[in-house]
Amino acid sequence: MSPRTQMRWPAAEESTPDLALEPFSAEPNFKTRIYAALKHAIAGMDIYGTSEDTWLDERQLAERLGVSRTPIREAIAMLEQQGFVKSIPRRGIIVLRKTKREVIEMIQVWAALEGMAARLISLNASRKDIDRLRKIFDKFHDGHAPADYLSEYSEANLQFHQTLIQMTGSHILQEMTEDILLHVRGIRKMTIGRHDRADQSIKDHLSIIDALERRDTELAEKLCRDHTLGLADYVEKHSEGIFD
Repeated sequence: MSPRTQMRWPAAEESTPDLALEPFSAEPNFKTRIYAALKHAIAGMDIYGTSEDTWLDERQLAERLGVSRTPIREAIAMLEQQGFVKSIPRRGIIVLRKTKREVIEMIQVWAALEGMAARLISLNASRKDIDRLRKIFDKFHDGHAPADYLSEYSEANLQFHQTLIQMTGSHILQEMTEDILLHVRGIRKMTIGRHDRADQSIKDHLSIIDALERRDTELAEKLCRDHTLGLADYVEKHSEGIFD
């Protein structure tokens, strides 16, 4: 057993943190919806913002969602196969954090996929669609700087990257980036407030949008790829407190 799995037994009050979950009604597709809801809730957890391990309790999850424990077990099994959680006998279900090397590699893959997304948008998206990207940052200016509204900007930042992928219309790209984003979004939120990264981030985003509007395909692809690779470089050099 690795050191990562040699965890203390979580106290009752430590299990199943305050996830954003609502009860389900028993519809034909509710098993799939339960899996999606748990996956989304785990993605929204700040698992890299604390050194404490995060535990889930099967019984409490069933109670919160208003379903039996069977679909919860099925959803947990699927999440475990995808590397989001791990069931530890006689202990419970722990939400897994990626290692520094795994996160860097995921960001590098994401950079390649986002570069392709920028290429496809430049070639195929309408001007109206591209305007959606610019509107994400309309509220930020000298009097409302990203560095002064980090939580707000962090959400806009994530929305930008998600919208880029969605705008391609490629279901394959969306599927390939979904699981990566679930892990990487927490790292983005943690690092966006460090070393003036928020101010540089919005400059990068606006440069990408400018290139897309001009239909400069090669530049848009390069700017988008380099922007995300910058996060990988930052994690490589300044990851203290994240993976400790």
